[in-house]
Amino acid sequence: MNSWDLLLQIVLLLAACLIAGTVMAWLRQSPLVGYLLAGMIVGGPGSLALVKAEDQIEAIAELGVALLLFSLGLEFSWQRVRGLGSLTLLAGAAQVAITLIAAFGISLCFGFSVTASIAIGAMLCLSSTATVLRTLVDQGEIDSAFGRNSIAVLLVQDMAVVPLAILIPLLSQGGTFPQILLRLLTIATMATGVIGVLYVVLNKVIVRVFSSPSVSRNRELTVVLGIIIGLGATWLAHAAGLSPALGAFIAGMFLGSSQFAVQIRGDVSTLRILLLTLFFGAVGMVADPGWMLSNLPLVLSVALLILTVKTLLVFGIFVLFRVPAGTAVATGMCISQVGEFAFVLGSEARAGQLIDEQTYSAIVSASIVTLFATPWLVGVAPRVIQWIHRFGGQSGSNDKSSGHHPPCTVLVIGFGPAGQGSVSKLVGDADHVLIMDLSPRGIEIARTFGFQGLIADATNGETYEHLDLTQTRIVVITLPSRTEALAALKLARSFIPGATVIVRSRYQLYHREFLDAGAAVVTGDEQTVGRALSDAIQTELNPK
Repeated sequence: MNSWDLLLQIVLLLAACLIAGTVMAWLRQSPLVGYLLAGMIVGGPGSLALVKAEDQIEAIAELGVALLLFSLGLEFSWQRVRGLGSLTLLAGAAQVAITLIAAFGISLCFGFSVTASIAIGAMLCLSSTATVLRTLVDQGEIDSAFGRNSIAVLLVQDMAVVPLAILIPLLSQGGTFPQILLRLLTIATMATGVIGVLYVVLNKVIVRVFSSPSVSRNRELTVVLGIIIGLGATWLAHAAGLSPALGAFIAGMFLGSSQFAVQIRGDVSTLRILLLTLFFGAVGMVADPGWMLSNLPLVLSVALLILTVKTLLVFGIFVLFRVPAGTAVATGMCISQVGEFAFVLGSEARAGQLIDEQTYSAIVSASIVTLFATPWLVGVAPRVIQWIHRFGGQSGSNDKSSGHHPPCTVLVIGFGPAGQGSVSKLVGDADHVLIMDLSPRGIEIARTFGFQGLIADATNGETYEHLDLTQTRIVVITLPSRTEALAALKLARSFIPGATVIVRSRYQLYHREFLDAGAAVVTGDEQTVGRALSDAIQTELNPK
């Protein structure tokens, strides 16, 4: 196939991805699912066969994976990794390890070999960061308790991609225990060398290049340099006999600790999106829609098993970390799907003959079904939380103290920056202000101001039964999540009908919904920003 024919094939695949992605967005699905569907329809076995350059497109798409790992590394500066906190890192690591072990055990029960079971576990323990993040943003749940938990686990999963990408080729080579141990030592030695080279080159040379005025003033040069770094580090790891993922990820982490991380991330994002679209389209071309339909009961059964087991495992892990049961279930529902890196690991496992074509098709097909289910699962998660609180007899409070709290005149639900600003002028009357927040950090800040603090879930009716709210005149709800703020509003109107309820709404779109639910005043982030911009314009036009 000549270059012009290949170009036509790429254009056809991208056009199909655009159409399918637009349809998925209209259906409130992730566009990434649309790209997979487009690949299934226009190329590969059992399709319309409009795209026939599978091998060439897959080779190009692998570049998208390298740049994806490079950009993930940019997100993981050492400071950010430490900032996740020991409990978050431990919960995320436990999720990856326990899910891998569970999938390994279930695979053994179905007659797979030990190495095949490990490979299947590695594929299934990861979730889709891109799909979950997009869905949480679209549904306004990015700042909810289960949304924050999901993002934290997904970040740890992204870090786990690198060791898993090293594990699969290692299993493919087989051998005795001494041989495997020798290969591990070789990998460790080569990895140390690659990391050392990247550290010297990136921190001693490249950072100075970025600091050069001639480069920093020309964005096209930073784009080219960023791509060279990402792809060059990928090639270096491959040349050293290591997983290319290691080089790309480590290079990103080193630059992520520099002052140029944000700029580089923005510069490579457009090309990364293009190549990532080709990657998802190429993955879709692997799936056979005819095979999926003829084996639909198997595909749906495997997908349901994956969603159920992963949800239960995440639920158990977070309950052990003293997270309320409703939030723990919702978190499990959000990250119960199989992620995009499973397709990369699956390709490696299939190429290394760890799993056969039938198994690979079944896992890929079931994974696509789980991705389709993700927007619905995220959407229903808040209702599951409310149902558990209503019928499960769960107390939303994590506070170990007993007895009723003193009466309060002002009840503030949520103590982030908005909550702190709302009571900044009430410090002198702190005894009559009660702060309710699920974040121990928020309550700690509230108590330093002299306010009463209660670690509790404001969306659980039982929380209010333990409080003396007879003197409460004002309720201020500053929760960023629309569904959580609405649930807290309805409970406040039920338990404190005579109080004036003031609600913070991040978006003007939801103001009417809060007013109809009983809020007396709704103030929005968009309104505040608009007023601030208007004041700034007036100040500039009419300086005193």
